[in-house]
Amino acid sequence: MKIDDLTKMYEDYRKKYGANAFKKVSNLLKEAKEIHRQDFLKSSTAQRARANGRQPDHEQSWRAFKGKNLEKLLVHIIKDEVNNLGLKIIEGSKLERTQGSNLSIELNKVKRNLLIDYGEFGSHLPDVDIVIYDPKTYKVIAVLSSKVTLRERIAQTGYWKLKLASDKVTKHIKVYFVTPDEDGTLTHKEPIKKGRAIVEVDLDGSYVLTEDDVEESNKVKTFDKFVDDLKRLLA
Repeated sequence: MKIDDLTKMYEDYRKKYGANAFKKVSNLLKEAKEIHRQDFLKSSTAQRARANGRQPDHEQSWRAFKGKNLEKLLVHIIKDEVNNLGLKIIEGSKLERTQGSNLSIELNKVKRNLLIDYGEFGSHLPDVDIVIYDPKTYKVIAVLSSKVTLRERIAQTGYWKLKLASDKVTKHIKVYFVTPDEDGTLTHKEPIKKGRAIVEVDLDGSYVLTEDDVEESNKVKTFDKFVDDLKRLLA
């Protein structure tokens, strides 16, 4: 299974559910997991495990696939709307992986506008999954981290927000967390969980892809509000 299979599945969901397709991302991932499992069991990795007397570990393979491709799916979902605002969207890993002359002039300038200065220890990119920027000025507008549950990386995302906010070059960059929130951390205001507290205090916001009712606030909203909030940043 590849990312193209995942985006095709999402397009099928969009035909069926329209604007509410984003609420079905958890269902989509469950469906994709079974397809991925069938492919994995036929793979050389699984065959080697059996030959060595071990059970093939599909869960590990699936976690890696899901972690890598959730961000790609999100880019697919919002790319057209972001482009319609005159902005561009890329995966953060493209800035991290590509070095020196292999990076286009445009992306090199975007990268420089996102670097965090650690003084004598050099400048380093924050660990973010998605970067939204203005292609005319190379100014980074917002960065997004995306995980299936908050516990996987919410505190780390809060750290990067604090680092970006501490430098006058990057303090304007909005830091968001996008998640299906499968463990229900963001669903309720009370009793408030640690993950929601971090979002409410340390981040610029979080957007949830879920069918569940979410007790919204200025910082916690369903995913369909994201593009409208992005428009407000440009106003």
